[in-house]
Amino acid sequence: MSTPLYQLKAEFFKTLGHPVRIRVLELLSLREYAVSELLPEVGVEPAHLSQQLAVLRRANLVVARREGSAVHYTLTDPQVAELLTVARSILSGVLAGQAELLADLRATSPVPPPGSAPPA
Repeated sequence: MSTPLYQLKAEFFKTLGHPVRIRVLELLSLREYAVSELLPEVGVEPAHLSQQLAVLRRANLVVARREGSAVHYTLTDPQVAELLTVARSILSGVLAGQAELLADLRATSPVPPPGSAPPA
């Protein structure tokens, strides 16, 4: 019996559910990076970056290429970059809606709690 598509999608999004992995994918959306270039950009220990890159490799989101002693990474599919762009757009809309709601809340006068005396 094959795995349902919705379950595969859930696993895919779990893979994306880590800030370091998202940051790596954002960087790789721009160009190929050597691990040594990723380290200062991501700001984690080498072992932690290696672990996160391994997760992305297993998910076939990135591919590694060795050049001498350096290992370079690139996205396996440009649609990964498109997905990150769409996610950014969705989040921008959500945050804009929340900012509007917050502005509305701040603009309205506070309602006194039940049982309290009205302001004089």
